[in-house]
Amino acid sequence: MLILVNGINYLHDSVVNIFKFLGFGLTDKDLHFWFVGIIGIAIFVLSDLLFRYVTRWSISVISFIYTCTVLIVVVFGLEIEQKITGRGAMEFADIVSGLWGFIVMLSGLLAIKATLYLTKKLYQKFNSKER
Repeated sequence: MLILVNGINYLHDSVVNIFKFLGFGLTDKDLHFWFVGIIGIAIFVLSDLLFRYVTRWSISVISFIYTCTVLIVVVFGLEIEQKITGRGAMEFADIVSGLWGFIVMLSGLLAIKATLYLTKKLYQKFNSKER
């Protein structure tokens, strides 16, 4: 994780220096405006293409992707809140554990749904043979 943070900081400093060298009087806020804007548009275009493709299979796939995205933001927010307030330890393992909880519970829900679906299909199959 520290390598990633150092890499991002190095990239940030390099971009600032390149823009200074080129004579652009951009502030840190200006750079954030442009880079986050460009990254956001790229993510939007890619996710729009992905979601259009995935909807051919099932809307539940989009629901899963959306839920995972929101949960990632929430668990990181919880860990940051713990660090700021000093209540609890800010640990990456907590994030992984929380997301695993979602995966396990979602698997249970899907197993229940599959069982109900198969039971209904079997009931319909045997019920239609009797007539």
